[in-house]
Amino acid sequence: MSTQTSVFHSSTVALLFAGLGLGGAWYGASIVMPSLASRHGAGIDSMLSYLLVTTGILFVAGYCALAWFIWTGARRRRIDQRLTRRRTEWLVSGALGLAVGLIAEGGVLAIGMPVWSEYFDATPPADAVTVEITAQQFLWNVRYPGADGQFGRNSAAAMDDVSNPLGLDRADPAGRDDVVTQNVMAVPLGRAVRLRLRSKDVIHSFFLPNFRVKQDIVPGMTPEVVFFPTREGSFEIACSELCGLAHYRMRGFFDVLSPAAFDRWLAEQATPTAGGPR
Repeated sequence: MSTQTSVFHSSTVALLFAGLGLGGAWYGASIVMPSLASRHGAGIDSMLSYLLVTTGILFVAGYCALAWFIWTGARRRRIDQRLTRRRTEWLVSGALGLAVGLIAEGGVLAIGMPVWSEYFDATPPADAVTVEITAQQFLWNVRYPGADGQFGRNSAAAMDDVSNPLGLDRADPAGRDDVVTQNVMAVPLGRAVRLRLRSKDVIHSFFLPNFRVKQDIVPGMTPEVVFFPTREGSFEIACSELCGLAHYRMRGFFDVLSPAAFDRWLAEQATPTAGGPR
């Protein structure tokens, strides 16, 4: 292969790498997040934007640097002497790696820790709407505590997927006014939402893209999340964990209503004796 042909091929490869870097950054910048509908979601969006911008710059810089090395290296006739000592190379490499970690991870932690505290560590307000979500293959069981504010007892022995999917004890006075629905959940605008998450079978993941809410649900554990909706509307509930062959069917609806509309909706779902989905 002639020198001219080798240079041409190397230049093509260099341009390819530069194009990949610039094209990848352009494609990433064109992706739009779902419309925001929660208070803490603004912090999550800020964290993601910071992470994507900083890593995007490093991504483009790395690919362009690689392209430049290929471009210039193809034109060399011999191996030149080292530009600096090996010790300096190690120090520069270490400093660059540390700087990348501090810029990318340090910024994410600085922006993300307050969001984490609001999402997981904050004490729910006294007027927060408490909702229990029990996932199963392949639907969401939703339970409200009713007028007394207390959830009734349940047991695995009483569970029946048709008449009593949550195994509610119908003799328990605290459970008589519990409201149970499937794949439909509603909350009032202007109040915080406290979710208690459970699973009947395998690992699921409760995901509200518009609210930036995502929490894995592990059998035997009851994680809780607190968030504050900021606008009315109907939004999708998705399972973002592959939970079986019919995983694609595990879809529900999360409705944010006005306080009056929520009270009417909850009254419509209520029956004298809870236990089955309505």
